[in-house]
Amino acid sequence: MTRVVEQRGLYFDELEEDVVYAHRPGRTVTETDNVLFTTMTMNTQALHLDAAWSAVQPFGQRLMNSMFTLSTMVGQSVTQLTQGTIIAQLGLTDVTFPHPLYHGDTLYTETVIIGKRLSSSRPGQGVVTMQHTGRNQDGTVVASATRTCLMWTKEAHAAQS
Repeated sequence: MTRVVEQRGLYFDELEEDVVYAHRPGRTVTETDNVLFTTMTMNTQALHLDAAWSAVQPFGQRLMNSMFTLSTMVGQSVTQLTQGTIIAQLGLTDVTFPHPLYHGDTLYTETVIIGKRLSSSRPGQGVVTMQHTGRNQDGTVVASATRTCLMWTKEAHAAQS
């Protein structure tokens, strides 16, 4: 019999507080990423689209759309932490962008579990609070966010399937 190993995230019971989960590989962001995401989301901000105008602004160049940065940062965590083990995303708070992300930068994300508790109203499920931090290739923090998710316990998910 051939053994099957399915890629998945971690269950509530497998997540550990105060552990740094480093999500790799990084993601080098491009001008195409920025223009497509910005136009798909109907964001007409010239800081993302107009190179000539952005060149005379304080950062001297176009900036990656911060919502793209946030989405990519959360997305980088999925395969390692929540793929197939999340029930729902409950919220994002304390989102910050302390330094711009530019075309050609590489985004690396790390996550620390800062809290977890079993749900009092949903047996076999737990609430997990994560702190995501995105850094560029130089280690400069470009984004951070606190994310709360409802997660399966391993036993309850197996019983539900």
